[in-house]
Amino acid sequence: MRFLVLAAFIGLAAGIDNGRGVKPPMGWRSWNLFGADVNQQLIMSQMDGITSRNRTVNGVPTSLADLGFNDVGLDDNWQLCGSYGPNKYTFHNADGFPVVNKQRFPDFIAMTTYAHNLNLTAGWYGNNCICSDHCSDITCYQGDVDALMAFGFDSIKLDGCGEERDLDLYAALFNATGKAILIENCHWGGTVPNATWCPWNYFRTSGDIRASYAAVVSNLQTVIQWATQKLSTPGCWAYPDMLEVGCAHGPGGPNDPGLSFVEARSHFGAWCVVSSPLILSHDMNNNTISDAIWPIISNTEAIGVNQAWAGESGNVFAQSKTKTHIWSRSTEIGWVTVPSWQQWYKPINSTAIAVLVMNHADSANAITVDFSAIPGLASSASYKVRDIWAHQDLGTFSTSWTTPQLPSHDSSFLIVAPA
Repeated sequence: MRFLVLAAFIGLAAGIDNGRGVKPPMGWRSWNLFGADVNQQLIMSQMDGITSRNRTVNGVPTSLADLGFNDVGLDDNWQLCGSYGPNKYTFHNADGFPVVNKQRFPDFIAMTTYAHNLNLTAGWYGNNCICSDHCSDITCYQGDVDALMAFGFDSIKLDGCGEERDLDLYAALFNATGKAILIENCHWGGTVPNATWCPWNYFRTSGDIRASYAAVVSNLQTVIQWATQKLSTPGCWAYPDMLEVGCAHGPGGPNDPGLSFVEARSHFGAWCVVSSPLILSHDMNNNTISDAIWPIISNTEAIGVNQAWAGESGNVFAQSKTKTHIWSRSTEIGWVTVPSWQQWYKPINSTAIAVLVMNHADSANAITVDFSAIPGLASSASYKVRDIWAHQDLGTFSTSWTTPQLPSHDSSFLIVAPA
């Protein structure tokens, strides 16, 4: 394993190679539903939920962890806000070590040990937004890294609110520990990779998502440029934010109205077809919600598309010339204008292509997939089409396939291959 070294030693920035994020990471993080209302008991209960086998896949008791959702991450509000030391840091002490709110999180080591005993990894959060800190020298960077190691965390989300925004430095310090840490760059599309530089394992392409279809579709569009430039790749994935599946009435209040079943399914399928990390955020111990979304998040064929790599991360290849306007029900986002429908593709092996057909319009539509337009699909007299949502083969077709009347905001998720 090669480790990133400080740019000062080599004269330029190098890409991270820590062995993490070879496939799009899968897991859970607290923010999209619980926001700042977090504590140690809640996070440990979600660890129980993600490993619970009280639902089935093909008749076999299966947990979300069995399906690959193995990292449980804490987001903001673990820190004790204050004014510390002569520099008046807001949540680092004078030595740069982060100050933990012991009333909310009395024992981080016990929490991460609990995760490890369940064969999970534990995620932390830095450069916090709540009482964001102005410390920008190496003291606080090193303090964060030392704290992560002392507490036993395995991954970290580095937000964009404070002054610790040097991701080269963070990566170098993490790699110097000898422990491979999965790093999320959450700079909202402001710090992005190039062909030779990516000192993180996945990077936010957008602002924060909300639990509305308009927000989902808006964030989805932000991955297109990175797929087109082939800069969403193993170990450096483009990421349009956490999943909002099952997350109605989160920290956004009225800005988080929630998704219908078909909207949630389209959301999940879209994140799968563009190779986004799949980070859940719903309450895994709410049986009503979990039962409702289980057919979506336990779809092994959809997850298989997400985890496959055949040289491309997934991109849009066809879309309507007409536009539709979707009200987000959020003053933050407002109206979102997108093509009335879009078709996305991702190669999953040397012959088969996954295709997601999304109807963004406010009415049902029958949408035709022209096989000759699918990038990378080999020429053939006929093609096999499989329905990922229904887990069934639809038959063999010569030049195209047309959806049934696809309801507003619904999708068809297919695998197309030469017959």
